[in-house]
Amino acid sequence: MAADRHSLRARKEPRQARAELTRQRILTAAAHVFAEHGYAAGTTNRIAEHARISIGSLYQYYPNKDAILLELVTRHLEAGRLSLMAHQHGEQPESIEEIMRGVVRSVIGNHLDDPKLLQVMMEQTPRAPELTEKVTRYERERVAFTRDLLARHPEVRVTDVDVAAHLVVATVETVVHQLVAAPRAVDAGRLEDELVAMVTRYLTVP
Repeated sequence: MAADRHSLRARKEPRQARAELTRQRILTAAAHVFAEHGYAAGTTNRIAEHARISIGSLYQYYPNKDAILLELVTRHLEAGRLSLMAHQHGEQPESIEEIMRGVVRSVIGNHLDDPKLLQVMMEQTPRAPELTEKVTRYERERVAFTRDLLARHPEVRVTDVDVAAHLVVATVETVVHQLVAAPRAVDAGRLEDELVAMVTRYLTVP
């Protein structure tokens, strides 16, 4: 969905605790409304009502629901980034299988809060340059980490570490997005086991 970039910007940057709380109420309400009613029926009036604020107050922070959804997606991405960074900078297991399990578990964990909201994010988020830049930067960070890890791990048998890093990052992210947000979501534990097995075999079988 294309949109005017100016129409997607938050109107007020909270500088006081009370303003930040109001903004958070709007976002929490929006997440509930989008998941419960879908994006088309998730109007700003419904969001304001659920947040228990006036529609005028909502518009002081966001010009429309596209801007609210974009903010939710941005926060979702940042939460995922921080989770993976914590995993990456922690002590790594010795086996490549357990390393991949930690990565897969971290990605799955960031997508389990509300599959219906995740589906709305995937299908309805407006294409904004700022979001595209963040997604690209986030992906580069993950690929760089994965490339370095594969290059020095003795179990890895792939011939092209650079391509393998891109494949692992894209596969884990895409599969988790598609299956967790599906109408009949795959069990998280089974998804983790099968995805770890698939990636590990690709990396270790000559």
